[in-house]
Amino acid sequence: MSLKSFSVLAFLLIGLTACSQPDPIQRISGPAQGSSFTVSFWTEQDLDRSGLEKQLKDELDRIDLLMSNYRPDSVIEAFNAQQSQDLMEVGQELVLMVDIAKQISAQSEGCYDLTVKPYFELWGFRGDKLTKPSAEQIQTLKQRVGLDKVSIDGSRMAKQSPDLRVDVSSIAQGYTVGQLAKILDKAGIDNYLVEVGGELVSKGKKPEAKAWRVAIEKPLPDSQKLQKIISVQQDEPLSIMTSGTYRHFYDLDGVRYSHVLDARTGSPVTHNTVSTTVLIADPSWGDAWSTAFLCMGSEQGLKVADKLKLPVLFIDQQGADFIEKPSQALTEALASGSSFSFVE
Repeated sequence: MSLKSFSVLAFLLIGLTACSQPDPIQRISGPAQGSSFTVSFWTEQDLDRSGLEKQLKDELDRIDLLMSNYRPDSVIEAFNAQQSQDLMEVGQELVLMVDIAKQISAQSEGCYDLTVKPYFELWGFRGDKLTKPSAEQIQTLKQRVGLDKVSIDGSRMAKQSPDLRVDVSSIAQGYTVGQLAKILDKAGIDNYLVEVGGELVSKGKKPEAKAWRVAIEKPLPDSQKLQKIISVQQDEPLSIMTSGTYRHFYDLDGVRYSHVLDARTGSPVTHNTVSTTVLIADPSWGDAWSTAFLCMGSEQGLKVADKLKLPVLFIDQQGADFIEKPSQALTEALASGSSFSFVE
C-alpha cells in the first residue's frame, strides 16, 4: 500500500563514522504504507528503545487504518464507499487533511485536488498502457470530481455525489512523519531525522554539532544522482518535502504524458517542471504543497510561493539541462544564513 501519488526524490545522507568508534545515532526502520520508514536519532538520556519502537509502529498502523486508500477497511475507504449524501463520522484527523487540501486547492486555482482519481483511471495510468480519452469523456467525469463537492461539519464529512472518492495519498505521509516526530518530542529526544516514503522532518543536529544532510535527487528516470544537498540544523522541526514526475510517465504516439494530472483540465500537465521541494514547519502542509506546486509548474507556482512567502525550489527540464528556480522566500532564507543551506 502506498500513500504517495508521486515519485519520491529525497533520501537521507546520514553519514558514516570511523570503524573504531560506535555510531551514536540510533535507527529504527521497517516497512510502512507501501514504502518504508526510518527514524534516526541520538540522545544522551536513558531510553526505552523497544518501547519507543512500539509507539512508532503502533502509530504507523493506526494512521494506515485511518488514511490508506488501498485498504477497504480504512476509514477513508468507508467514506468513499458510502452511497448517500449523509454526513459520516471520519474523525478530526481526516477532516484536517481535507481542510488543508481545500485551502491549497483554492490557492492553486483548482490544480491540486484530492478527488482526481477517476481521471487517472480514465487515462489508464494504473495499467500498462495509456489510453488518451476524448474531451467528452473528461467533461463527463468533471461532474463527479472536485473537492468543492466534499463538505465538512466538525469531525464529519459528506459528499454530493455517491461515486466521488477522496484520495489523501498526497498529504498523508507528510502527516505521518509529523506524528512520528511528535512521539520523539514527547520522549524528550531533541535531535532526529524522520523519514516515511521519502518525506522528511528534521530537528536539532547530529553528534558533534554536525548538521543533518538531506539530498534532492537529480530528476533522471533511470539513475540516482545528486542534484542538491540540504544541510539542516535548527532547534524546531523542519519538514523537507519533494515531489517529482520523471519516473511516472507514459509515451504515446511520440508524446510524453506526465503522471501528474491537472484537476482543472482532467489531463496531464504540460509544463517542464519535473521536481519541487518545499521547506516548511508543518509536514502536512509541506507534503500537499509539494504536490500542488508540481501540478502548477514553476511559472504559476513561483507566483503563489512568492505571494505566500514559501521557501520552494522548482527544477525545470529543458532538453538535457535542469534549471533550478528558487522562490523569493527560499533565496532570502539562504542569503540570511538561516538554519538550512544548500551544499553543492
